[in-house]
Amino acid sequence: MADSYRLGDFEMKSRLIIGTGKYRSFEENRQALDASGAEMITVAVRRVDLTRSDAGSLLDHIPPDLFKILPNTAGCFTVDEAVTTARLARELLDTPLIKLEVIGDKNTLFPDTSATIEAARILVKDGFTVLPYITDDPVACQRLEDAGCAAVMPLGAPIGSGLGIRNPTNIRIILQSVSVPVIVDAGVGTASDAAVAMELGCTAVLMNTGIAGAKDPIKMARAMRLGVEGGRLAYEAGRMPPRLHAAASSPEDGLIRVL
Repeated sequence: MADSYRLGDFEMKSRLIIGTGKYRSFEENRQALDASGAEMITVAVRRVDLTRSDAGSLLDHIPPDLFKILPNTAGCFTVDEAVTTARLARELLDTPLIKLEVIGDKNTLFPDTSATIEAARILVKDGFTVLPYITDDPVACQRLEDAGCAAVMPLGAPIGSGLGIRNPTNIRIILQSVSVPVIVDAGVGTASDAAVAMELGCTAVLMNTGIAGAKDPIKMARAMRLGVEGGRLAYEAGRMPPRLHAAASSPEDGLIRVL
């Protein structure tokens, strides 16, 4: 996309961010990344081995000099775990970017709102560019913006569910409630879900399972790219007002009279 947006000091052009989980190989992950057109990719620091081995490392296939690596704190359930993981990620990857996740429930993987806000305040003060995963709660998003987060990342649906945007009304309210970028994170299952998020006015979409869990991840990555681009264009174009009744496409003036 020609237009760009900012996440802290980072200028972004692609409005699609993808992940690194559940792919069959590093090679498939890289192919999906290329097909998606994404320039940022998120990595679970606690779950992905970034060190080099005989089989190579993720960073051999997705080098930080070509892509913006967004480390995340997936698997953290306390403020201390998330803050420590973020600091380790900064040392390992030499980036201030962090996707903050503090999980509150193991079954739904919903975030712990109060712990996320507390961890965000600590990390912002520590110089991080914080992108927090949060529920679709407008008040929580306002608190995170007040804490200094560079964006807010409300879930569209539970992580890995593929259910799409379950509460578009809340997403609309969040968009009206904060001035930082709003990035839908989690729940996107197919290209139409991505388009809906963008048509609502979201800045970007982050997804992993929607691509990695598809029968053909490479084709789905391209479909998601087109869905994001189409949704963004539709948002910028401004849709026609919905109508309850039909309206003729052709003008009625000058109709040929039938005798």
